[in-house]
Amino acid sequence: MQIAEPKRCATCKRWGGVRELAPDGSTVLPDPARLRGPCIEGPWHGSLRGPRNACGQWVDWREAAPPPATDGET
Repeated sequence: MQIAEPKRCATCKRWGGVRELAPDGSTVLPDPARLRGPCIEGPWHGSLRGPRNACGQWVDWREAAPPPATDGET
C-alpha cells in the first residue's frame, strides 16, 4: 500500500479521493484501487488529481479528519 506524502493531494482536505487514516493517526493511506480523485474548491477544482499531485493551496486533511477510534469506544 502506498503512503501519502505531506503537501500532496492525498493528504489535502480538498482532495475527493478515497483514503483512510492509519491507526497511528498521522499516516494517510490512499485506496490503491482508486488513486485519482477530484479537487474540491481548490485551484484544480473539478479535475481529477492523483495522490502525488500538489498545488500551492494545500490544506492538511489529517487536522480535519476524525481521530481514530480506540478500543472500548463506540
